[in-house]
Amino acid sequence: MDAPTPDIRESRRHQMFPLLEPREIERLRRFSEPRAYAAGEALARVGEPGHGMTVILSGEVEITQPDGMGHVTLVTTHGPGAIMGELAQLSGAASLVDATAKTPVEALVFSPEKLRAVLVAEAELGERIMRALILRRVGLLESNAGGPVIVGPAGNGDVLRLQTFLRRAGQPHQSLDPTEDSCARTLVERFDIAPGQLPIVLCPNGELLRNPSEDQLARCMGLVGPLDPERTYDVAIVGAGPAGLAAAVYAGSEGLSVLALDCRAFGGQAGASARIENYLGFPTGISGMALMARAFNQAQKFGVQMAIPDEVAGLAPDDGAGLCRLRLANGETVRSRTVVVASGASYRRLDVDNLAEFEGASVHYWASPVETRLCAGQEVALVGAGNSAGQAVVYLADQVAKVTLLVRGSSLEASMSRYLVDRIRSLENVEVLLGASVCGLEGRDGVLEAIRYTCGDEACRLAIRRLFLFIGASPNTDWLKDSGVTLDPKGFVLTGAEAAPGRGLLETARPGVFAIGDVRSGSVKRVAASVGEGAQAVAAIHAFLAQPAPATV
Repeated sequence: MDAPTPDIRESRRHQMFPLLEPREIERLRRFSEPRAYAAGEALARVGEPGHGMTVILSGEVEITQPDGMGHVTLVTTHGPGAIMGELAQLSGAASLVDATAKTPVEALVFSPEKLRAVLVAEAELGERIMRALILRRVGLLESNAGGPVIVGPAGNGDVLRLQTFLRRAGQPHQSLDPTEDSCARTLVERFDIAPGQLPIVLCPNGELLRNPSEDQLARCMGLVGPLDPERTYDVAIVGAGPAGLAAAVYAGSEGLSVLALDCRAFGGQAGASARIENYLGFPTGISGMALMARAFNQAQKFGVQMAIPDEVAGLAPDDGAGLCRLRLANGETVRSRTVVVASGASYRRLDVDNLAEFEGASVHYWASPVETRLCAGQEVALVGAGNSAGQAVVYLADQVAKVTLLVRGSSLEASMSRYLVDRIRSLENVEVLLGASVCGLEGRDGVLEAIRYTCGDEACRLAIRRLFLFIGASPNTDWLKDSGVTLDPKGFVLTGAEAAPGRGLLETARPGVFAIGDVRSGSVKRVAASVGEGAQAVAAIHAFLAQPAPATV
């Protein structure tokens, strides 16, 4: 039997809660403002915008975590020399904990902007502080307490949708099934919620949402807010996958003002990969979510403003004034000197009539701990033959009784890395069916019971309740209609000489608009290639911004 994983609050407590020496505090004092708090006064409240990092000079501060159901957990008590804050303080996002002065407190407060300045200017201290902020967020996630409470049946498609969003956003949360949890039943009865109205979400600020969209939930939690319509950014990046985050990190680190937008969550399709083993510098592999979370935190360290989830609905035509204007789905407008199109691709769907009936609850487009908990010990099927499909098969095989891999082509080697092919062939509970195509789904009330498929000339049926689809993706470029950006016949963005004479490798037909990553026509569909293009785009942006501004009439 595997030994239990040690609590990170115990195993790495010295890194999570470092104490600063007086000389170190003096080095940081120039970035801060002194504050005094009376006993019982709140330094931070759950759901309210954070004020940045706080260093305690004297007194004690209790950090507690409410769970939304009336229970409060003591996280720690900070004393002199302690750092108060976690990752939310980098951007001033809503606090995930309550902080209350246990005694009169004298402190130094570092605004989010000043905190980021500390991380850059003080290399050694900045590293310790950044590590503490990250580990504290990990501790909040591992504690499975705090954050919003999702109430709904386990396996419900909308419950899974919200769980996946919060997990990929790095937000702690709880999920309660009213058929099994008495507290959840009480909550449903108190608010007179009909079964068809589930799931509901109780936000940390006490607001109740009925089956919210990801955007509604994010705004309730303070993850995203209104954008300043008067501000002009140097760079607006549409898409926060590997390419977009790389561009954000490099542009932010070089002093450009950057806004990164994504309609779902950071990480893109790479964020859904169970394990990436061919990315430079990670010989033992790393999960896509862990890799993308590091990039996301790194971008915020350099002052990149994140608007996630915030959907871009269109790029206005060039008006000759030298600015790009993005139109958001919520009616807001963003002004920027340049735009980086890194919107990637959307998951391709099976061509079967009743697919929508099962999506979310029984048909999945990624394999994360959320989905694997639901199919542990079961037999599942997976359709696909690329690296993402291979990574998912390897991950699922360790969690389920059997994986049936359906491949349309005649071999795996044609589209999958050799190391994944070899690993799949070594797994005893994986069956590979070549020349197989799914042609039908059976079930009722959103619950899958079986799939029908053809294998050669033979019609077959497989009784399963979970189907995973990794059949590629289509370019996410509908929002570029009438923008002046040209696309190839498949909908990918043309760049360089293919877009217009004299254009740089990553520049589109429209000056000042660049395309990188999977959305770019002819790009190499690999994480490392996307990261490289993100870095390369920043050099092109500098060159563009150095040009004289167009004359205005």
